[in-house]
Amino acid sequence: MKLLRLGPIGQETPVVETDAGEFLDLTPITDDIDGYFLSNDGITRVRESIEPPGLLLPLRNAEQLRIGAPIARPIAVLCIGQNYAAHAAESGSKPPSAPILFFKHPNSVVGPNDDVLVPHRAKKLDWEVELSVIIKKRATYLESPDVALEYVAGFTVGNDVSERAFQIEESGGQWSKGKTAATFNPLGPALVPLDEVPDIQNLRIWSKVNGEPRQESNTSGMIFSVAELIYDLSQYLVLEPGDVINTGTPEGVALSGRFPYLVAGDVMELGIDGLGTQRQRVVPTVFAGS
Repeated sequence: MKLLRLGPIGQETPVVETDAGEFLDLTPITDDIDGYFLSNDGITRVRESIEPPGLLLPLRNAEQLRIGAPIARPIAVLCIGQNYAAHAAESGSKPPSAPILFFKHPNSVVGPNDDVLVPHRAKKLDWEVELSVIIKKRATYLESPDVALEYVAGFTVGNDVSERAFQIEESGGQWSKGKTAATFNPLGPALVPLDEVPDIQNLRIWSKVNGEPRQESNTSGMIFSVAELIYDLSQYLVLEPGDVINTGTPEGVALSGRFPYLVAGDVMELGIDGLGTQRQRVVPTVFAGS
């Protein structure tokens, strides 16, 4: 099964897509898919609700509805930099000896197929397909990576959209200025529960721009695994239910110098096998007085 949020921005309906491909309305058991729901055995409750005789009814016209981000109102969006050796190299860096952490503003999160807005003054807009992790319960000072996946609700696809001039030339040494503009974190289409993914460290991950291949890799290439990242983060901060962790991108971005940066009208397509695909159009921001 997969958990989704379908409908207009701010009016999304929580939905489960069953293994039979049916979309069932989750509102009899929750108002939304958020940290509170996940931390209160939400995924287990969904499974119980779709067992016969079943409490849930099909959502009308589900396949025609907009797809929202699969998690509502994350408290934090934590991002890991240069977690694939080849991407570190194309960025001009050595592979990190410890996870690099930066943050996105939670309001950068949008649906997987929503438009990406070009910020004011932007000139180096870039794409980054990433495996995104959604946390289901509070994690702090974990004893080892061996227990880290117990804190995971599931996984989805993320696009860590970046403005490289803001990130590097105007950052003062921190990356978040180039990472956190509105629409800079398309997320989804679905939250795929942890136990529905046989091997999270062996998934094809890819991206295209205007139909042309850009990134082609596998999550096996991550320097720090999902479990290692969660363990490491827990030593420095408290992970909360509903938090999103973007785990880094493989090589093949515009920062490498091999491809042009994005401009209005470009189309990004991204995906991870078993987790789904995204498609965003880059559009200009309309500023007051323009």
